[in-house]
Amino acid sequence: MRNRIPLIISLLFTISFTISGQKQVNSPYSRFNIGSMEPAGAFKSLGMGGVSVAMRDNINIFFSNPASYSAFDTTSFLFDFGMDYSLNKLSFGNESHRSDDMNFDHLLIGFPVARGFGIGAGIVPISNGYYKIYNEVTSANPDYDPIIGAYTSSHSGEGGFTQFFAGAGLKLHKYVSAGVNMTILFGQISRTNNFSFEDTQNVYHNNSSENLQVGGINLDYGLQLTLPVSEKRFFNAGLSFTGGKKYNTDYENYIFRYNSFGTADTVTYSSGDANSMKLPGTMRVGLAYGQTNKMTIAFDFISTNWSNSRIPGSDGNAADTRTFILGMEYTPERFSNLSYFRRMDYRLGGHFGNNYLFINGEQIKETGITAGFGIPMKRGSLAKANIFIDYTRKKGSVSNGLHMEHYLTTGASINLYDFWFVKRKYD
Repeated sequence: MRNRIPLIISLLFTISFTISGQKQVNSPYSRFNIGSMEPAGAFKSLGMGGVSVAMRDNINIFFSNPASYSAFDTTSFLFDFGMDYSLNKLSFGNESHRSDDMNFDHLLIGFPVARGFGIGAGIVPISNGYYKIYNEVTSANPDYDPIIGAYTSSHSGEGGFTQFFAGAGLKLHKYVSAGVNMTILFGQISRTNNFSFEDTQNVYHNNSSENLQVGGINLDYGLQLTLPVSEKRFFNAGLSFTGGKKYNTDYENYIFRYNSFGTADTVTYSSGDANSMKLPGTMRVGLAYGQTNKMTIAFDFISTNWSNSRIPGSDGNAADTRTFILGMEYTPERFSNLSYFRRMDYRLGGHFGNNYLFINGEQIKETGITAGFGIPMKRGSLAKANIFIDYTRKKGSVSNGLHMEHYLTTGASINLYDFWFVKRKYD
């Protein structure tokens, strides 16, 4: 069956350019940088707050640390596909707005090449640039200026960035594994701002459009240390790193004014790479302790120096982030013959830190709590349906003209485990 491996990779790569869609959840914070960042991880990880750096087992794909691929069984094939639903409530003083959407989240595969040598690949969203803002100023509005007159303003954005990855993990020693991912970042974000004035005789309407298209290849490096504390207990330590990278960039910014008589005048037009987009490096450190087939407690620390980034059209709107993640999983009795619920996995987690957005002199704060379940799909099978729920709050000060966002996200995935490479004894 090994001759299927090139076909699988080719199919996944093709799907990556067709299946990724845009999540249309309205967030004004998506106006800046590369949009709102999407949580990274399969749904087992997200149910545990997002921990993954020190996590490793034979039935899940923890792509944030490619060293974990070395844990795949020599006869297994893993497939993980997930969809999610997000509800966002914006609040600014006494005003609020809701939006929601369901969309594709991830597609992952994993399989062994030899004992202690595994391959992982997948397609995951990185950021979402969707937003819609509309404001109408009339003579009754406190912001009304008689010199300018009444006007309406509309601001919208769409698009986002997606990542395809393929990597390998190798066990170097009984207790040490290393791995590397090749990642391909691609996508584009378009933004439009329009000001339309009531005075059509003496005032020009204003419109600006911005388009950022990016593509390029980078590498993720990972290392894991696994120590058996006792016959049934384990301790894992993990480290992964993504270097800073300049990406191929096509940037266009077009500002023009027009009137009701059809006269238009270009104010500013620029195109080209705008010195290319540069994303910063990320360091991830993780610890995991647990009892095999029973319990896991894990902790991750993630550091990204976003102040070193360069994003056309958004210079100065990014700040360094330090994120802390804590999660746990408990399985009452994985191989119970009497109770289905005792075979289920129960997960809890949380994450807190600063968001990478720096607006009006303030860095947005972000905290969240999570829960999840691993539901066995068939007695005697390792395949599961994973469900997670995440509540995340992004907070900025009203005094600085910022708002608060309450995200409630839930997702369901099918995690299939199959024996592909077993030779039949009988035909």
